[in-house]
Amino acid sequence: MGPCIASSLWLAVGLYNVGWAPQYSLAMILGIALFLVSAEANNLYSSWRVHTLREKFRHVAFAWFVVVVALIAFGFLTKTSADFSRVAMTIWFVWSPVLMVLVRAMVRTILRELRIRGRNTRTLAVAGSGKLAREVADKVKQEKWMGLDLVGFYDDHEGASRTQTDKSVPLEGNLADLVTKATKGEIDFVYITLPMGDEKKIVGLVDELANTTTSVFLVPDLFVFDLLHSSWISLDGIPMISVFDTPFYGVDGWLKRFEDIVLDSLILTLISIPMLVIAIAIKLTSPGPVIFKQRRYGLSGKVMEVWKFRTMIVHEDDEDIAQATKGDMRVTRLGAFLRRTSLDELPQFINVLQGRMSIVGPRPHAVSHNEKYRKLLHGYMLRHKVKPGITGWAQINGWRGETENLEKMKYRITYDMEYISNLSLWLDFKIIASTLLMLVRDRNAY
Repeated sequence: MGPCIASSLWLAVGLYNVGWAPQYSLAMILGIALFLVSAEANNLYSSWRVHTLREKFRHVAFAWFVVVVALIAFGFLTKTSADFSRVAMTIWFVWSPVLMVLVRAMVRTILRELRIRGRNTRTLAVAGSGKLAREVADKVKQEKWMGLDLVGFYDDHEGASRTQTDKSVPLEGNLADLVTKATKGEIDFVYITLPMGDEKKIVGLVDELANTTTSVFLVPDLFVFDLLHSSWISLDGIPMISVFDTPFYGVDGWLKRFEDIVLDSLILTLISIPMLVIAIAIKLTSPGPVIFKQRRYGLSGKVMEVWKFRTMIVHEDDEDIAQATKGDMRVTRLGAFLRRTSLDELPQFINVLQGRMSIVGPRPHAVSHNEKYRKLLHGYMLRHKVKPGITGWAQINGWRGETENLEKMKYRITYDMEYISNLSLWLDFKIIASTLLMLVRDRNAY
């Protein structure tokens, strides 16, 4: 990566025509040295066979960000920042990571083609033959760019040969056979996928493989959990895995809130007059309040009030509330139109500004519905690890409106969990765009 950093600075100085000076040589040397240190600490130079290209791009970006911050701080503290062209340095700061990413992508593409053709490969053995082992085998076979030649499963668990169902990957032998082959140098990589309960067996296998030159990776058997937004964390050096967590902590939470405030302010400006017209129409066509306030579960399962335009003759918020159904006699004529076009949801943009809701997230259910389904569906309440939304991943995938049976609710929750696990600003924008497109043709709301 050193040549990329040096050439990009030379190019930046040349393009802006400021002339090469000794301070640029110093900046180049410091930039390369700092990047090497930062990249090593950020695991940039680890094996490409076990990291995706996206992960490597992220490592490059973070390592270079550290360099930029350090160089700016150095220039400020030494009072030498005025000696550099700001335009040239800005070009260098921007172009260097781009060039490094392009070079790595090109090299990765060449290696990918070589490995797909059976060159530059390494042998891989999987210790274990259960569900996790088969998942790993499937992934390795799909991702041919890794250049791993899967030789087979090794397991001495009773009945392993009977339960092993992946005929394309043979059960080559037991764990002792695996150690023997590794000792002979016939295996380059070993993925240990044994159950978490086989602690002694895992420790023993690792100890024996320590006397070989094989690269060993321990794959935690986490299929026993339903992971939600999981990640590796450290407690003062002690590694831990978060099983259930919210993505709303730290920077991600701030970005989500910033997104809501900016978009919601713009939307409220655009819909203020239509909301006023709807409010007057409701007041003139049926007795009762304009806004229907219903108790729902929000972030962390705390009860909140969600606002909607009233669409029914009655507006109770009792312990047992029946969902609206097709042809529901409680729905007014104007209310039917509002529900069909989703205009009844507009007051919830005020809830977003209040911080109770988000524009995108799992749809909030009535308190009574939550209490019902939390007893029937495993992990149901995990959908409240994020703020409820006006629209969501489940809604644009066809699970909007009435959920008259448990199976439909199960599918809605599945999509809610998928959204939380993959939450990002890009996904939010995709959902918002899809919602706008489907409003005119949705028939699941009434």
